[in-house]
Amino acid sequence: MNEAAGRPPKRRGWRWLLLVPPLLLAFSVLQVVALRFVDPPTSAFMAARQLEAWTAGDRKFRLAYTWRDYAQIAPSLPISLVAAEDQKFPLHRGFDLVAIDQAIDRNARGGRVRGASTISQQVAKNLFLWSGGGYLRKGLEAWYTVLIELAWPKHRILEVYANIAEFGDGVYGAEAASQTYFGKPASRLTPAESARLAAVLPNPKRYSVRNPGPYVQRRAAWIQRNARNLGGPGYLEDGSDPSP
Repeated sequence: MNEAAGRPPKRRGWRWLLLVPPLLLAFSVLQVVALRFVDPPTSAFMAARQLEAWTAGDRKFRLAYTWRDYAQIAPSLPISLVAAEDQKFPLHRGFDLVAIDQAIDRNARGGRVRGASTISQQVAKNLFLWSGGGYLRKGLEAWYTVLIELAWPKHRILEVYANIAEFGDGVYGAEAASQTYFGKPASRLTPAESARLAAVLPNPKRYSVRNPGPYVQRRAAWIQRNARNLGGPGYLEDGSDPSP
């Protein structure tokens, strides 16, 4: 057997490695397209929180999570989330470039470090990825954000966000939060209650919906005013491509 006869198996191995990136890209596309129609039973962040509890030996910990369709959530909550987190949500395609430029400039001047994540980016991160920084995670977040914006209408992005956002330690989504903190379904949330839920999203483990401190109270009042200034729920109906 000559020398060349021994090379094909190695070359075939390298060929398989070359197939890995396109296969991963195809898998990510299938993930996003499937979740356009299938309600996610969990998220990467929920799985990570459950794993954290198990590794800490807390066998009694249980996630609170119940999916509710967009129509089963009070209209005041989606507009409160937009008013609090991403006021240009109906207008951008996943990235608020003006907010990104402002955040870069502010952080470069040594001001308080702030991000400029849109709701679409937060859905990408919470649903598919992990917390923390790093170029890999940021790159994957950008990729998933592009896919989400291409594959989902705006109302679906908001629907998923309202269902997977963490409103307290282990409390995920509008229905679980409404039942936990107000003792009623998400369909009956008032504007004030919706604003209070949205107010804790910067850090739901630090800020409390049940016992709001001065910061949460001020922020909730600002969110209510901002939601009204945007035009209320009609702002989303006009610009977020709701499906029937």
